[in-house]
Amino acid sequence: MMRPKIKIKEGMNMSNRMIKRHDQGAILIHWFNAICWFFLLATGLGLIENPALQPLGQWWPNLMKDIFGGGAILLKAHWIVGIVWAGVWLLFLLVGIVRYTLPFLKQIMTYTIPRDIQWMVKKNMQMTMGYKMMAKLVKPFGWDGKIPDQGFYNAGQKAAAAGMISGAVVIVITGVIMLISKVYLNPDQTPLVQWSITIHYIAAAVTFGILLIHIYMAAISREERPAFISMFTGEVPEEYARHHHKLWYEKVES
Repeated sequence: MMRPKIKIKEGMNMSNRMIKRHDQGAILIHWFNAICWFFLLATGLGLIENPALQPLGQWWPNLMKDIFGGGAILLKAHWIVGIVWAGVWLLFLLVGIVRYTLPFLKQIMTYTIPRDIQWMVKKNMQMTMGYKMMAKLVKPFGWDGKIPDQGFYNAGQKAAAAGMISGAVVIVITGVIMLISKVYLNPDQTPLVQWSITIHYIAAAVTFGILLIHIYMAAISREERPAFISMFTGEVPEEYARHHHKLWYEKVES
């Protein structure tokens, strides 16, 4: 997830050499984030009482209440995990500002527009129609059938990261407003809280949609499987790095 110091294992031949991509701090915060996200999503959906707005049906809120022993405890668990999630992230970003935060932000905010647009178009077409069909369909644009080279993060990962960061910020801000409203609220602030609830759920839904794409690309897509494994081992095969993140790979090699 975050860009670590790079190391290459020595004593391995070219075909199976492994390249360091993530360090322990990046791996731990990644899985902490994933666990918190799924817990908050499950409990958040369990708090939706309106059948017209409940996407899973009334059985889910009933199940969550049975597990937690009531709606009040379910809400409190959602609050506690939300506060811990936001607090740990804030601490991680501040403590790791030089090692993680600034390099990560630089990576996801650095775009080469023509190349990244080509990557987004070609990659989506290649994944749905195959390389040959993609190469034929992009010819009218004056493009060849080659997927453009990418850096540490590809264009899709950068766009997903920016979307998830934006969604997380909105979720935290609206969550804080709702939490404060339980302690202090006057009639003039009621519309603010109502809008916060609406925006909170919309941001969570959009961010979860991005998360589903991320899960598919990383864990299900065979091409990207080494990236998923690297979130446990911290390493990717050299061939994967050269093929999927060539610009980063060339920096590592140099």
